[in-house]
Amino acid sequence: MDPIETQADEAVLGQLGQRLAQLRLAANQTQAQLAGVAGVSQRTVARIEDGESTQLTNWIRVLRALGLLANLDRLVPAPGPSPLAQLEAKSKVRRRASTKRAPRGTPRPWSWDDEVKPDRSDS
Repeated sequence: MDPIETQADEAVLGQLGQRLAQLRLAANQTQAQLAGVAGVSQRTVARIEDGESTQLTNWIRVLRALGLLANLDRLVPAPGPSPLAQLEAKSKVRRRASTKRAPRGTPRPWSWDDEVKPDRSDS
């Protein structure tokens, strides 16, 4: 069997429909039961399983009714941060602690090291 990327749209729809039919049968549901839970017509479920074109909202309803909507992240993963954003975030990681600094213009407290030392070049 050809990889799904190289198949015609109709073939992909057919495979998806077959898989959905198998999952419905594994859940021991008839098309009419699934249609009732999903809020679509039995004919819509039959069209999906036959690989016919249907509205995407009908697919979503049927997937939700079978408890498969959580797998949508595998089908269409959420975009992650770009490699450049990852590098920028990595460079902004704190590597050491710093002391609190007084605002500019605030005088420092006097200490013994602040005394003016005589210039030795005068001697």
